[in-house]
Formats: sequence, C-alpha cells, structure tokens
Amino acid sequence: MNPPTLQRGHPWPLGAHWDGQGVNFAVFSAHAQRVELCVFDAEGRHELARHVLPAHSHDVWHGYLPGAGPGLVYGLRAHGAWRPERGHRFNPHKLLLDPYAREVVGRFDWRPEHGGADPQHGGHMDGRDNATHALKARVVDERYDWRGDRHPHIPIEQTVICELHVKGFTMRHPGVPAALRGTYAGLASDAAIAHLQRLGVTAVELLPVHLHLDEHRLVQMGLTNYWGYNTLGFFCPDPRLASGHGGLSPRDEFRAMVAKLHEHGIEVILDVVYNHTAEGDEHGPTLSFRGLDNASYYRLPPHAKAHYDNYAGCGNTLDLRHPRVLQMVLDSLRFWAGEMHVDGFRFDLAPVLGRGDHGFDRHAPFFTALAQDPLLSRLKMIAEPWDVGPGGYQVGGFPGGWLEWNDRYRDTMRAFWIEGSHTRGDFAQRLCASSDIFQPRGRAPFESVNYVVSHDGYTLLDLVSYAHKHNEANGEHNRDGHGHNHNANCGVEGPSDDPQVVALRGRLRRALLASTLLSQGTPMFAAGDEFGHTQGGNNNPYCQDNGTTWLDWSRADADLIAFTARLIALRQAALPFANRWYDGLPDRHGLQDVTWLRVDGSELHGDEWRRPDGRAFGCLIGRPGACPVPMLLLVNGDAPAVEFTLPAGAWQALLDTGDPRGRSDRHVRGPAPLTVGGRSIMVFALEGHGLRLPEN
Repeated sequence: MNPPTLQRGHPWPLGAHWDGQGVNFAVFSAHAQRVELCVFDAEGRHELARHVLPAHSHDVWHGYLPGAGPGLVYGLRAHGAWRPERGHRFNPHKLLLDPYAREVVGRFDWRPEHGGADPQHGGHMDGRDNATHALKARVVDERYDWRGDRHPHIPIEQTVICELHVKGFTMRHPGVPAALRGTYAGLASDAAIAHLQRLGVTAVELLPVHLHLDEHRLVQMGLTNYWGYNTLGFFCPDPRLASGHGGLSPRDEFRAMVAKLHEHGIEVILDVVYNHTAEGDEHGPTLSFRGLDNASYYRLPPHAKAHYDNYAGCGNTLDLRHPRVLQMVLDSLRFWAGEMHVDGFRFDLAPVLGRGDHGFDRHAPFFTALAQDPLLSRLKMIAEPWDVGPGGYQVGGFPGGWLEWNDRYRDTMRAFWIEGSHTRGDFAQRLCASSDIFQPRGRAPFESVNYVVSHDGYTLLDLVSYAHKHNEANGEHNRDGHGHNHNANCGVEGPSDDPQVVALRGRLRRALLASTLLSQGTPMFAAGDEFGHTQGGNNNPYCQDNGTTWLDWSRADADLIAFTARLIALRQAALPFANRWYDGLPDRHGLQDVTWLRVDGSELHGDEWRRPDGRAFGCLIGRPGACPVPMLLLVNGDAPAVEFTLPAGAWQALLDTGDPRGRSDRHVRGPAPLTVGGRSIMVFALEGHGLRLPEN
C-alpha cells in the first residue's frame, strides 16, 4: 500500500498540527530551495517515508498529510546553497528538528555526524547522514482539560517571587514521594506547595524548562548544563524534568503542575532564553535553525557571514530583526501563556530582544508586539537587563510595565551589610526602588525587582561565609564565576562552629532578607536562602546536577524559615512602601510621606547622607502602602549597637532582625531612647495599626 500523498495544506500555523483528519506541516525558510518531510517509526529509528513539501507561500513551505495524527514522528531536511561565507549552511544530509516541535523523540549524543561542515575542510559540507541519531519531533494532541483553571493575575504590589529550579527544589525533599522528586509533579506535591504557602510566596520563577542540550565541553567532563540556559526546543517542556507519573506526557505533567500551583494562589513565571540557541558558533552542530535558514535565524557579521554575532556569550545570537524569528518567539510565548497557562516570563539577557541595527531600542518591534498582544500584555514580563554586547547594560531602560532585575540594588545591599561600605544615601536610594534609575524614565517603583541573591552566584549563606569562590568542581580551575567576595566570611572561610561567627552570619542574612522583602519594589529571593542552603562556596554551579545544588531539607534552619514567613506576612499586611514615588511633601494631616532621621530623632540633611562614618538612620513613613498608620524603620548597618530616639507617639515593634525569628514585643512611647543591635533592622508601627502577623 502506497503512503498517502502530501496535499498543499496551509502556510499556517507554523509547525505540525492535527485537525482531526490529518496533519498540516508548515516550515519557514526564506532561502531553502526545497524542504522534505521525513516520517519515522514510533521510536524514531527507521525512516518510513520521505515527502517534498509541495507548496511554498511567503517563505513558508507547507503540506498536509491526510490520515496522519498524534504520535507521528518526523524530521525535516532542507536543500539549498552551502555557502557559509554568504551565511547559508544548507546540508540535506542532516535531519533537522522542527523549531515548533511540541514533543521530542530521542536522546541527543554528541556525535560527529551532527556537524554541518566537513571537519577536515570547513568550507565544505559534511556528507554523513545523522538521521539515526538526530532528535525528531512527535505530533501531539494539544487538547487538555484545565477544569476551569485561570491565570491568577496577582497584583504586582502583592507579588513575592521565589526563584527555584524544578529539580533542585524537591530532589532531596523527604516529604515528596521518591518517584516524583526532581520533577514537575514533585513541585506540584503537597509538601512542596505547603512550604511555599507557609512562606507566603505568590510566584515561583522557574529556571529554564524548555528542552535544552548539554554543551559538548561539559559532556566530555562528565558534567551537564543543570541550569538549562541552552535551548533547542522553544515549545517543548524538557522531558528530563518529567516523572511520567500516571502515564502523563511531559507536556501534561507540566500543565498539571501549573494548575495545582494556581489552585493554591501561586503564579508560575518561566525563565526563558530567546537570545541564542544550543547550536553554538560556526563549529557547532546543525540540528535545526542553522540547517533550515542560518542567514535568517541568526545575526551574522555583515562582512564575515561565516561567523556569528555573539551578544549572549554562547556562540550565536537569534536575530529578532527578522519578522519570522520575531514571530517564532511570540508564538512560543503565546503557547506557554495560552496552552500551558504560565503567568509571566523572565527573559535571559533581554537586551538581545530589543537589538536593532544600531544597538538596543526600547521601542523595538518585540516590545511593541508584546504591548499590544491581548494575552501577553496582561502577564508579568521581567528582564535580565544586560547582555554581553556593546551597550548591553540597560538597567532602567526597558519599556514601562516591564519589571527588571536590579543589580544596583543587589550590589549596594551586599556592600552596605557585608563589606561595611556604601553610605546611608546609597542604602536609602535602593530601599526606595532605585528612584535615581527608574523615576526619571517614567517607570513605576515596583518595576525594580529587588534581590540580593539569585541562582547566578553565591547562596545567601555562602555570601556571608566565603571570601573566595570554590568552583573547582566546574572543571575550569576555579577561573569561572565572579571574583572575590570581600569581607564576607566574618573572619572564617566556610563553615564555622564559633558562636560569634554563627551569630554574626545569622544577623547578616536576616538583615539582607529584611532589606529585600521590605524595600519599595518587587522582592525576589532564591529558594533555599530561607533555610540556609549552601553550595560549598561554588558561585557558578550551572553544571552541578548533584548535592551541590539540590536543596538539603534535612539541614533546614527552622528559625530562618519562620523569620522569612514573618517578613513576607509583614510586607503583605503593611506594604511599608507604596507603588508610587514619594515626593517628601506633607499630606492633609501634615504627615510627610517619608522623613529620614538621625539616631537622635532629628531630620537628616545634606552631606550627612554621604558621610562614610554614619550608617545608622531611621525612615519615618507617613503614608505606607497598606498600613493605616505611620511606620518607622530603624537601620543599623554598623557592628556596635546604636541608641535611637524614637519620634513622638506610641510605637509597637513588628520586626527585629536581631531575633532569630524576627519577633519583638517592644512597646515604646516616644520621644524615648531605644537600642538597636548591630547589623540589624527594626520595624515599628503606631499602636492601633490592626496588623496581624504570625506568632511563629
């Protein structure tokens, strides 16, 4: 029996889509001369049929296979010019993965057959066929019963983000069933969600879950790309993070996880990597984009098109100046938002997305397209606002409505609390949403994502325990990662049993957490920092898929968990700083929105902000964001205790970071003296505030 003949089909939607009668295939390539559809058996081992896509419309090759349906396994071959010096790398000997693949068959191994160029003569194509070992796509049935699930759309003022890795969060959690640990289902388990709920987290920001590859260099060293910032499939959940529980596909297990988190009021934000792909530079393999249309998908130097612009530092850069590449990114975002119900995205090296011919442009087509999109414009968009290209540092430069990771906040808070450097003025500027950066650009305060620690660097415990990185296990002779962490080890490198060192490290961690969670802006912390996770001083564990990065719940600090929960509860109940810029003017009751105080209770002025010898001060907030009465923050960044004079009024303490759980029962009627311990923060509100905080 002859296989069915491909019909013309439609040039939309891109990818392979089942309509109940057959499958429509549509593939973009502006420069190919012919594109073939190769059909394989269910395991992807044997090619069963090969069809030329019969129609070509507006740079889209398309065809319709009647009678085909979900489960069909396929790959693509593209015929065209092999002219690397002109940017063209067509090689029909290489089976290519559909960029729109929803599910991938096979396991990628680094084999020489995947190279597009002849290893001996780089100017010539490689003639070896890689189909046996190439990754293939599987047609899927997209239908899913969401049972009424909807985006929670949590207001930005109420948002508290916990950044976590799907695998690392539950791999060692004793409350998660062993078969589910390290997976989407594990993150949806009762034990994992209970911890997030106890803390008061409103959003999890997941390190990349798109299908990615481990770089050849890492594989040769027996390591993996644990973080996952090396995407190949922008529409495909990584099957390595799926348990297969209940017979679910990775796609449906991911959906079930999202629905369960939504059920408990937790949004899901994905860390996404649309700046480069896993194909690397001109020496990398030909797996998908390079073989389909290298000159369209990638940015190539105008006078050296055999090479690649490398604004991501990973070998290549996707070219969002091309309408079809921009479409692919937007289609991917809509897929994850619409079909997978995620609530937002954190964009890795986001300036790449706005790079035109002359550098970064906040009015680039990508931002315009997002702003008008009826689905995506309602979600949370977070930029990592720098890349490694010229003019790549763009903190504060993104369009209004975007949130941005604020490394200026990170660096100032670390220096103030740990190094004993930076002034009161520096601290106050970051405490109030980095108004010097965001306010002049017409941005809102909560568009500053305030953090001290993320996945990229030391954990919070390691930040105060190590003055030097310990990245030897990464195989780069400790040359990778950031440099020294000055004055951060409290006099002892690494773990310590010295009670004074332990106490000081505890104070610093609590002060850093309190700064992050009480500042004006949107707070983010890294999972594990709320209970003392350590990576042994490794500040770049991107390739450590082991106990270095997996959270060790058996060593969790119960006091620090309770402290963090109290902090988040205080933030949610009082919202010390509102999502508006404070102008320093009195309201109709004569209260100034913010008044900065000396330790004697008088108002700070002029040069005192920049004096290096005074790092203790107060902040009287006349108009908090949610608390119905004025609030008072007392900050002591110095080692010795300091005596403050409180303003007039009956003040009740809500938080004391000097206490392991943040508790305080102090009631003070001002003006009166009060001692604030070294390296700590106290928070007060006028009595009668009506706020309820956990007893913990």
